Order: sequence, then C-alpha cells, then structure tokens
Amino acid sequence: MSVAAVGAFTDEQLELRKTVRALLTKHADQAAVRKATESEHGFDATLWDLLCQQVGVAALAIPEEFGGIGASAVETHLVMEELGRTLAPTPMLGSVVLAAQAVLASGDSEACERLLPAIAEGTSIAALCWTGADGSWDTGRVGVVADGDTLTGSSHFVLDGSYADVLVVAATVDGRVALFEVDPEQDAVTRRRVPTMDPTRSVAVFEFAGASGRLLTTDGSAALERVRTLACVALSGEQVGAAEQILASTVEYSKSRVQFGRAIGSFQALKHRMADLYFLVETARSASYAAVASVSEGSGTAATDATVAKVYCSEALQAVTGDAIQLHGGIAITWEHDAQLFFKRAHGSAQLFGQPRAHLHALAVDSGLF
Repeated sequence: MSVAAVGAFTDEQLELRKTVRALLTKHADQAAVRKATESEHGFDATLWDLLCQQVGVAALAIPEEFGGIGASAVETHLVMEELGRTLAPTPMLGSVVLAAQAVLASGDSEACERLLPAIAEGTSIAALCWTGADGSWDTGRVGVVADGDTLTGSSHFVLDGSYADVLVVAATVDGRVALFEVDPEQDAVTRRRVPTMDPTRSVAVFEFAGASGRLLTTDGSAALERVRTLACVALSGEQVGAAEQILASTVEYSKSRVQFGRAIGSFQALKHRMADLYFLVETARSASYAAVASVSEGSGTAATDATVAKVYCSEALQAVTGDAIQLHGGIAITWEHDAQLFFKRAHGSAQLFGQPRAHLHALAVDSGLF
C-alpha cells in the first residue's frame, strides 16, 4: 500500500485491517480455501463465525439501532480487500453488502428490526434475488413477477443463495419493481447451487412457483440503485486485494524461477512488465478508495465514482491475473497452483453487477455522448 493510502485511514481502521488479515492468514490459507470450495455450500462456516464473533465484520455496515456497529463503508471496504487477498469464500458480499443493504434501503423499519440483528451477528445469512436468466443487473428489469404477495418466476446468479435462510426478492408488480421478503424453506421455492467458472464464489438459482412474500417496498428500483452502488464499491475493494496479492506472488516467483542461469525477475523486460502491473494495481486502488470515500461522505457523485471503480478495477484485475498466468508459465494453469483461482475470480467478478462495457455505456448515455 502506498504511503498516501495509509494516511487516509484512522488508527482504528488500520487495526481492523491488521486483525482481519491475521485471522485470514491463520484460518484461510490455500488448503482451507480449497477445502471450503469443495464443501456442500462452498464456504467455510467456521471461518465466517470467527470473522463475525471475533471481529464483527457482518455488523460493520449495519446501524446500531438494528444490532450493528454503525461504521462507515470504509470499514467494510477494508474487510473486502483482505478477503480478496485470500479468495476466502464467505457470505460477506452476498449477505452483508447485498441483502442487508437491500433491507435497509427498503425503509421497512419492522423488517430491519427483525432481520438485521441476526445478519449482523452472522447467525443468519440473507441473499438478494435480483437478476433473471439473462444476467442483467438492470434495476428496472427482473426475473420474478408478483401478483399481490404471490411470486412466480426465477432468479439467477444469487450470491450465497444455496445456504441463505432469508431471501430479499426483486419482483415486478404492475410494471414496477418491488422488493419482497421470502422464506426459502416454503414448498413453492426451490433452489440449487450451480457450478461456476470461479469455484470460490457460491452462486444459486431460485425458482418461485407461487411463493408467498412480504412486501418491503414498492420502490424496488431506487433501493436496487443504492445497493448496486454499494456493491460495486465493495467489489472493487475485493478486486484490489486480489490484484495486489497475485502480483506479489508473481514477483516472488520471478525471483526464484531460474532461466538461462538467471532469475527471470532480473530480466529488464520482465521488470518493466511487472512495473506496469504495479501501476495498474495502485491506480485501481486509487479508484476504489475514491469511490468508498465518496459513498462514505454521501457525495452526489457516489454512483458515478462507484461505476468508475467497478470498470477500472474489473479490467485491472483481469489484466494483472492474465499477465500473472503468463509470467508463471505452464504451472499457473494447473489445478494445484493458486494463479488459476485468481484468474477465474477476476473474470467472474467482472460479470457481477453489470459488465464493464454496460457501465461504460450507461456513463456515456448519462453524459449525453449517446
């Protein structure tokens, strides 16, 4: 991390980062991450319990009145960055960033009082059902239709949905998107975990066949706009952490891999290449930190800054992991090596909350270029 970036955080925030990193170093090494991805639901429940009980990560962004800590978006961002460094599969993004913030954005105080304390404790895991089969994260177009409080249709790409006990479902009501609370255990709801390119990210598909739901808000589009902004910023933090880690691993490898009697890291061409990657990581960090600062301060440019971070960090991580694969050579594409996991995370993450080209198009439209 650059000196400027360190100076932007308080001592408490830096201590939070240090604590999370220490816990993940101890409990989320390569073997633990791979074991978690191969488990029934694809995450480490013991690690999640430690993060929630010892650090309180799930409570950070939840207001104190609803059982949380009431911290700013910055604290959650630092946690996401550390999780990105290890690729540790947890419900942080799906339950805490997406679903919990959707409940908050709904403005339903009764639902907040009832649902959020358990999410903050980590004893309940929530999931946001948003996109249809086309994978669009459009806030005005979803895959579920509601007739009164009865929901029919399907939701795809539901993060952490395979083990969630609470669902927040976006459904169309009379041409408008609304949000509903749905119990996933009812007979009219079926779910299945689906295989993905990135094994460290658990994703599910839900089918609703006349499922009953409780209305949270009729203005679901506005709530989803808020959630998407927060999600893009949080994801950018994860991407920066992943990019920093895979670059560090690549640099270390270049110091030990000998070719033509010399460590490959001593070749000028590779030094230049890794310097370019370092530039990418640090500029991605700048975009990500600018976005979280904008969100934390309630800036009017928060949505735009989040979009910039989403696009830049997605493309930076893909570039860094792509070059890491090449610089490691053939070993990087073997299942036993971590480089391929970072590469898959990079390309999988780029699709979340809208592809970079979709965000760029939206920016161009908003700017009057189209």
